Amino acid sequence: MATKHLNKAEFENKVAKLNGKWQFLGDKPVLVDFYAAWCRPCQMLSPIVDEVAEEYAGRVDIYKVNVDDEQELAAYFNVRSIPTLAYIPLDDKPMLVPGGMGKAQLKENIEKLLLK
Repeated sequence: MATKHLNKAEFENKVAKLNGKWQFLGDKPVLVDFYAAWCRPCQMLSPIVDEVAEEYAGRVDIYKVNVDDEQELAAYFNVRSIPTLAYIPLDDKPMLVPGGMGKAQLKENIEKLLLK
């Protein structure tokens, strides 16, 4: 399963509404990769996120959000640098981790933050 790209409307239908109290809508934990097409570290992280999406298919929903196209969504999460990964567990608030990382670290974070 390929990584899905989200816009604000899709985010509000699949993950959470952006107004008021945080209310998670998904049935699986979520990882969101906030990126920009021109960002070199984002380009390096992108294939890793795609690989991990395949490996965690059915257990974690993994999405990508282009911060240039979806500025309101990036602002909602207070994304200040890219790449930034938002880990959204089923029963807790989102956690942001800025910066790139290798596949092993990404998988460790998913296990620790989303599948605990």
